[in-house]
Amino acid sequence: MNKNDLVASVASDAGLSKADAAKAVDAVFDTISGSLSNGNEVRLVGFGTFSVGHRKATTGRNPQTGAVIQIPASNQAKFKAGKGLKDAVN
Repeated sequence: MNKNDLVASVASDAGLSKADAAKAVDAVFDTISGSLSNGNEVRLVGFGTFSVGHRKATTGRNPQTGAVIQIPASNQAKFKAGKGLKDAVN
């Protein structure tokens, strides 16, 4: 399922127009992204938790040349599925 499929499904399930459903989906994604960028986590009971993980700086190798490269520290978005989602999938 891609974003367009998600918007169409939300529109039909909620009885909204596709334009209104697209605004709602975009607002949810923007809110989650904004919260994560501020260092906060988002808990959706029964669905899961979005959080930010921190990766340390490391050294790596370029596979083509074998040269040593520095990989900078970064933040990564993480998702941990909740019990309701796990039960729905299984």
